Amino acid sequence: MTQPPISATLPPADSVRPLAEPADGVPAIVASERALDETAAAIAAGSGSVAIDAERASGYRYGQRAYLVQVRREGSGTALIDPMAVPDLAPLNTAINGAEWILHAATQDLACLAEVGLRPKQLFDTELAARLLGMPRVGLAAVVEHYLGLTLAKEHSAVDWSTRPLPTDWLKYAALDVEVLGEVRNLMGVDLARSGKAEWARQEFAALITWAPAVKVDPWRRTSGLHKVRGARGLAYVRELWFERDRMAAERDTAPGRVTPDAVLLEIAHHAVASPGTLPDGPRSIARARHNWLAALNRADALPESELPPPSLPNDGPPPARAWADKNPVAARRLAQARALLTTFGEEHDIPIENVCSPEPLRRVVWSPPDDAPEAGAFDAALAAQGVRAWQREIVVPILQQSWT
Repeated sequence: MTQPPISATLPPADSVRPLAEPADGVPAIVASERALDETAAAIAAGSGSVAIDAERASGYRYGQRAYLVQVRREGSGTALIDPMAVPDLAPLNTAINGAEWILHAATQDLACLAEVGLRPKQLFDTELAARLLGMPRVGLAAVVEHYLGLTLAKEHSAVDWSTRPLPTDWLKYAALDVEVLGEVRNLMGVDLARSGKAEWARQEFAALITWAPAVKVDPWRRTSGLHKVRGARGLAYVRELWFERDRMAAERDTAPGRVTPDAVLLEIAHHAVASPGTLPDGPRSIARARHNWLAALNRADALPESELPPPSLPNDGPPPARAWADKNPVAARRLAQARALLTTFGEEHDIPIENVCSPEPLRRVVWSPPDDAPEAGAFDAALAAQGVRAWQREIVVPILQQSWT
């Protein structure tokens, strides 16, 4: 059995108080190379881990670039850096050197931080740690409240961070996002050790160092409501309209949804299926970009049948689990047993089962086992080939062996 977390002794909820002001006030924005060099020198002179966060303009601008970077280190204070004014933060990366980064939900920020020259050599992800510890809520505000008895306002999380000048209230919010990450990280580290999960976390954090966003194949297929489109020509309309909108969004540096929403693309495609070469009456975004939409439809109309998109992408994985009972009842039984055993393990160790093993690699190995009667080593190799970490394989391999009996 794992030991109870240290957080069990934290102050009760009725003692929670707001975290309203940064301890050192709101710092001036770093917006010049000289100021960046001074900030880098201050960070290099500090000690311990470095709390890092980034603010984007999702829903407002094209792409996921960082429009503000927040950094805090013991002995250095907090810095707010404008990567629009100083797009190369390599001096800061050099100053941090091999120090541990502390981030919350690292996969949301690693890509945009890499774009400005910031790449960790080691890190601690407080959101992932919260998942491993089985916390019911893993958002930053919930984690800070749980460990420190402080409420962290999040009303500015979805604002347009490309706005210049940035309002003081927004800067205060940004500074507070890194204010207490170091303290939270230390308490979570104790909890991970006491619950026997420190090695699990170490391996998970190490995997994040080389993490990169998955390359999206046929991103247009994520258009909301695409399942309502009928026929290959209709899909071709949606595809060409999607890429035309994306080109327009990139050219304007605005979010694609602000050019026109998915629902309008589908409206245009549906109308084109019934009346080729024409546009429907509708939102102003149709009339404003009339020539763009007609050009996209014409490209789709010019495609030969052999170049029309298929209804779905080929899938090299197993069929949906709901079909297993008919297609392979033995595999269905083994998967159900493995899931049940994983659920029991998760309940006993207070961890979501998807953090013990993601559903996809489990399904793949159960559907296509290494041989008829796999030994532990064969299961281990098969799971490793699917990217399952060593600590996870130590748990899942015995479960698979038990499911094979």
